[in-house]
Amino acid sequence: MHVSRKQLATFLAVIFVANLVVMGGGAWLSYENEPEIPETIVGPDGETVATSDDVQSGKMVFQENGLMNQGSMLGRGSYYDVDYTADALELKTEHMREYYAQEEHDTAYEDLESSERAAIDAQVREELQSSEYSDGETVEYSAAEAYAHEQVRQDYVETYHEGDRERGIQDGLIPTEEEAEQFADFALWTAWISHTDRPGSDVSFTNDFPYSPAAGNDAGGAVMTWSVIAMVLLVAGAGVAIWLYQAVELPEPEAAGVSIPHPKEIDLTPSQLLSTRFVLIGALLFVLQTFMGGLLAHYYVERDDFFGLHKVLGVDILEYLPWTITRTWHVDLGILWIATMWLGAGLFLAPLLTGREPRKQALYIKGLIGALLVVAVGGLAGIWLGVNNVFDGQLWWLLGNEGLEYLEIGRVWQAGLLVGFLGWTALVARGFKPLLDREPRYGLAHMIVYAGGSIGLLFAAGFLYTPKTNFVITEFWRWWVVHMWVEGVFEFFIIVVIALTLVSMNLLTKKSAEKAVIFQAALVMGSGIIGVSHHYWWAGLPEVWLPIGSVFSTLEFIPLLFILYEALGQYRAMDAAGKDFPYRMAFYFIVASSVWNFFGAGVIGFFINLPVISYFESGTYLTVAHAHGAMFGAFGFLAMGMAVYILRVTTRDAHWSDRRLRWSFWLCNAGLALMLFLSLLPVGFLQLETAFTQGYAASRSLEFYNGGLIQTLFWLRMPGDTLLIAGAIVFAWDVAVKLLFQRKPTAEEIRSHVIADRVFGDDAVDPVDPATDDD
Repeated sequence: MHVSRKQLATFLAVIFVANLVVMGGGAWLSYENEPEIPETIVGPDGETVATSDDVQSGKMVFQENGLMNQGSMLGRGSYYDVDYTADALELKTEHMREYYAQEEHDTAYEDLESSERAAIDAQVREELQSSEYSDGETVEYSAAEAYAHEQVRQDYVETYHEGDRERGIQDGLIPTEEEAEQFADFALWTAWISHTDRPGSDVSFTNDFPYSPAAGNDAGGAVMTWSVIAMVLLVAGAGVAIWLYQAVELPEPEAAGVSIPHPKEIDLTPSQLLSTRFVLIGALLFVLQTFMGGLLAHYYVERDDFFGLHKVLGVDILEYLPWTITRTWHVDLGILWIATMWLGAGLFLAPLLTGREPRKQALYIKGLIGALLVVAVGGLAGIWLGVNNVFDGQLWWLLGNEGLEYLEIGRVWQAGLLVGFLGWTALVARGFKPLLDREPRYGLAHMIVYAGGSIGLLFAAGFLYTPKTNFVITEFWRWWVVHMWVEGVFEFFIIVVIALTLVSMNLLTKKSAEKAVIFQAALVMGSGIIGVSHHYWWAGLPEVWLPIGSVFSTLEFIPLLFILYEALGQYRAMDAAGKDFPYRMAFYFIVASSVWNFFGAGVIGFFINLPVISYFESGTYLTVAHAHGAMFGAFGFLAMGMAVYILRVTTRDAHWSDRRLRWSFWLCNAGLALMLFLSLLPVGFLQLETAFTQGYAASRSLEFYNGGLIQTLFWLRMPGDTLLIAGAIVFAWDVAVKLLFQRKPTAEEIRSHVIADRVFGDDAVDPVDPATDDD
């Protein structure tokens, strides 16, 4: 089957627009069907139990104090503490049982006969499952519910205001009793929408998530049906993927008979040498992130200490580095170091492929580096200050901690990142201008500009809500940023960057690379953008997301087959290039990223995204395994591979050595594998079993985490963490050493044509012709 680049480009554009139309329509539907917060919650005598202002204030308390990185809400957030929705629902059920035991039998629930307990259990379950809006603005509690609501408030004051060191919660995590009560009101509202049927439906706003036998929440028939359909689609999709690769003629890297430019043959521009600063900054952030990760892993064993420092030396680590701050830093550092290295790669490749550098490009890149440091330091410092309640008024979410997982930094710092992304895209466009002027709109240089612009476009979705926005709608837009980056734009960027790298190494022609990029990007975006909806099943969004999410989250697996196949083709090309192939280490990292992408995002991702599995495992260690395998395994290794490629070209040949990089490569791969297979996956499967048999709240409880086998598995994470930390340190050490032996930049009036001729072909012109040099 012959398919032209123009046809593929048209297909890609149609796919992208269609995806945005579907998601735009979904946004309208979500706003129309959001579970509104009732104006008033009243008891049986009409007395006010809570108001919408209490619930809204509780949401802000939740965000301001970083509680989404302490535990989770509706399964979204951290895995260390309880899921507040499941916890509030479980506590509400227990207190209602106690109320009826005292009212009907004048004794404690646990002292009742089994038949009496069974009768009360059925009464509570029926009461919760029959809950509904009365007039759309008022929720009427029974006496038992009103009593339970007040008891849960007291529980949350004791836990989150007074502190619970056994659970790793420091004193004053929530500063005042009133705020702790408001947080309880918010958690109880999410519990209420989880057991209350939508108007005109026989399932709750959250599709009866979380699983709670005591409250009557259970996976419904639709969850089972769409899981079966997803499995059928996987088999069908795999068949289509195989047929496409056989039917559509797409080029593979071919090393035989080509001349691979040696790094010393490539002249360097000042901006390219500056791009190595991005590599150094990223490497240092990588080291810091792994240290934060090691501390987080240890917190599961000693929740209020670190190898006895508090008992022996009196150093209270929980006071200075509580879980909320440490986990927030760990997550944000992971995004920052990967993004930083990618920014450097985009800026480095432009002059490499065009043989020119726009005037003042180096100056602008210095400004971008400075802005990146300001945003990184300001954002991380703002998180600490925000969680510690230093800011007054609205400043807590503007400059401090916005408190949403992966989007924790204050809105001002987020705006700085958005400006940085747009500025980077403009600089990349300036660098690629000779290619942009010569190639059609679907050319390779255009693709990397589109990828950069898409990063900024989707990041802007994070500005469509405030702390006062309904939590359900907040989650809708938050996942636009978090998931569409990963499954859409980031994958698109990966494909483009790898293709550009192959072209720069003479392993692939530019025209062939363009066809492969467009084809694979269309498949990635065709599934990845709408695939974000698998995060919406249990978050209170409309029921329509369950079938849509099931279908497209299944299809997300298919493009990863292509990417893995492409990586194996790249590895064969590298192997055929012989032992003298100068970019071998860079390729090791890039191929490893594709393998981990397939396993972490594909294999584990598909498993946990099946509705019937997701219903029980959401927010468990299986999600942790998926996140580490997909985020670090795929994007982290790619960032390291591009960094190694940059270093290979910019380091003096006499001082180049692969030794430390090989150590780093194997330490990181072995560390990630040990972490996943010795700890994360086993804990996750045991949590899944506990959720199946005892309920979701039990799988997230302190009792589960403190179990003997689970504690052993937590300790077994140490070998993998240690190797990863060592790998990060060795990598940063190697980067620092190689920067000491950088090559000198070529004089500004000289430009190498070694690679530029390869890209421009017969259309190449003198890149220093004043008539072609923009300012």
